[in-house]
Amino acid sequence: MENGTVIGTGNTAVIYEWEDGKVLKLFHPGYPKEAVDREFKNALALDKLDFGKPKVYETVFYKGQWGILYERAEGENLLEVTLSTGDLKNCALHMADLHKAILRNKITDVPDYREFLKYNLDKFPPSYGKKREEALQMLYKLPDGDNLCHGDFHPGNIMISKGTAKVIDFMNVCRGSYFYDVARTVFLVQYTPVQEGAEDREKMLLFKKTLSDLYLLHMKVTREMIQDYLTVIAAARINECPDEDTVF
Repeated sequence: MENGTVIGTGNTAVIYEWEDGKVLKLFHPGYPKEAVDREFKNALALDKLDFGKPKVYETVFYKGQWGILYERAEGENLLEVTLSTGDLKNCALHMADLHKAILRNKITDVPDYREFLKYNLDKFPPSYGKKREEALQMLYKLPDGDNLCHGDFHPGNIMISKGTAKVIDFMNVCRGSYFYDVARTVFLVQYTPVQEGAEDREKMLLFKKTLSDLYLLHMKVTREMIQDYLTVIAAARINECPDEDTVF
C-alpha cells in the first residue's frame, strides 16, 4: 500500500489499488467506525444476491484510518463515460437494467427506508418545524416494502466493463418500496445542485433533467408515482446534506 495508486476520491473515502485484484476504500480520518461497520454489514448482506457488484472481503485499520477491502470493479465510471460521450440514452438504459436487477431482490436484514428518512427529519433545525411535521406526516403514509433499495444509486456509483454494469457504495442500503429507490435516484440525478456560475450550468441542468426522464421511461415509472417520495426525500436532504442548496 505504500505506493498504492489513488483510483478514486469521494466525500467519505479515497479508493486505492490493492493487491490481488482488490481495492481499499479508505475512509477519511475521523470517519465514524460505526458507519464503516454499517457499510461492511450491508455489503455482506448483498454478497450472494443476483446483480452486478464487487465482492466484499474485510475491514482493515491502516495508519489510523478504517477501510474496507473490495474486489476491484474493472471498467469505467458511467458518469464520466456519459459526460465525455453525451450518450444519455445508453446511460439511462444501463441504469435501469441494473436498478431493476437490484430492486427485484427481497431483503429483511437491513434498515427500513423510513428509518433513514426519519433520522434526518428528526434533526431539522427549529426554523423548519412546520416543514418537518408536514414531511413526517407524508412519510408515515408511504407504504411498507421489502425490496432491496441501494439508497445511493446514480451513474457515479456504476462501473461499466465490456458492456456489463456493477454498482458500488453500499452505505445507504435499506429495504422498502420499489418507488422509494427510484425516487431517490431521480432526486440524486436531477435535483442535486449545479454550482451557480459554473460553466455550461444551464446545459448541465438540462442534461440532468433529460437523464432522469429517460431513466424513468425505462423503469416504467411516472413522476406522479414518486411525487410523495420525492417531497419527503427533499425535506430529509436538508439535514443529510446541510451545505447543499437543492433545486427541488
